[in-house]
Amino acid sequence: MAGICSGVAHALGVDPTAVRLVFAILTLAGGSGVVLYLGAWLFLPPPGAADRPRGAAARAAAIAMFALAGFLLLRGLGLAGSLLIPAALIAGGMLLVSRRSGERRQTSRLVLGLVLVVAGTTVYVNESGPFGDGGGALAPGAVAVALVAIVGPWLWRLAWERDAERLARTRTQERAEVAARVHDSVMQTLALIQRHTDDPRRVATLARQQERELRGWLYGRHTDDDATLVGAVDAAAAEVEQLHEVRVDIVSAGDAPLDERLAALVLAAREAMTNAAKFARVEVVSVYVEAGEDGASVFVRDRGVGFDPKTVPPDRHGLRQSIELRMARHGGSATVTSAPGAGTEVELRMTRHE
Repeated sequence: MAGICSGVAHALGVDPTAVRLVFAILTLAGGSGVVLYLGAWLFLPPPGAADRPRGAAARAAAIAMFALAGFLLLRGLGLAGSLLIPAALIAGGMLLVSRRSGERRQTSRLVLGLVLVVAGTTVYVNESGPFGDGGGALAPGAVAVALVAIVGPWLWRLAWERDAERLARTRTQERAEVAARVHDSVMQTLALIQRHTDDPRRVATLARQQERELRGWLYGRHTDDDATLVGAVDAAAAEVEQLHEVRVDIVSAGDAPLDERLAALVLAAREAMTNAAKFARVEVVSVYVEAGEDGASVFVRDRGVGFDPKTVPPDRHGLRQSIELRMARHGGSATVTSAPGAGTEVELRMTRHE
């Protein structure tokens, strides 16, 4: 009649027939479906006038009809014979009457509160009145059985179909994302490699860049975000790879926004990666990044030729100035562990607070 069922079905994303079945079966429970439908008709704005809601009187009447529909439904289910329902109606009505607000809202709340108090008193006093026999064409409990037996499987099937549709839509979106990623990066890189087949160094650089981008995408690292610790370390590692033709593998646990202290940590880590790429004589450098509430750590390790830190000349500023003293100036620490033939590990730790 008013499009209430179709509107509710559209809002819930279900078949309108299921909503109409619910209203039809509720009608057998003392006519609660009819009262609920009329209350929704009064409460919802008319079609094409969503920006003009109903007036206070219409809303108050609609809420009263909703309460009456709930009462009729409970009577149809045989649950309104105790003192709980009338006590709840009277308490709710008194609460609405006692609350203070603007003049217009106060009037609507007063009307609704009085309606609830009258309804609760009527239920309590008139136990053997017109609704004493259950108020409906079905015996108590029969409406619940009808709802479960008829509407339950329908709603279950609709919910299953919606889940299947959502899953199919998610898979389609994922496939589209993978296709776009492959087109934007992999295919373009392959085209560049074909054009530079006579330059092995250029081909190797392109392949490393593409491998790094794919690894960051597969493992959820946003390499284009330099505002975080992991993003900045990843960007520094990409520069080291491009300049020194080594591969830098990064593993991370946690992340943190980049500040002055963590920026110094990134610069020290970049110097450690550069030293490993230049002097370790390896093809792979391993980096582990960890960030927590109190601090952050970066470990740079290689399995190269190694060295004795005590024999480093004092005029070599890479280890002393760019790593150890830089970390100390910002409240951090640097520990270098190495030996000839045993590789090198640089442990960098930085606190997050003074």
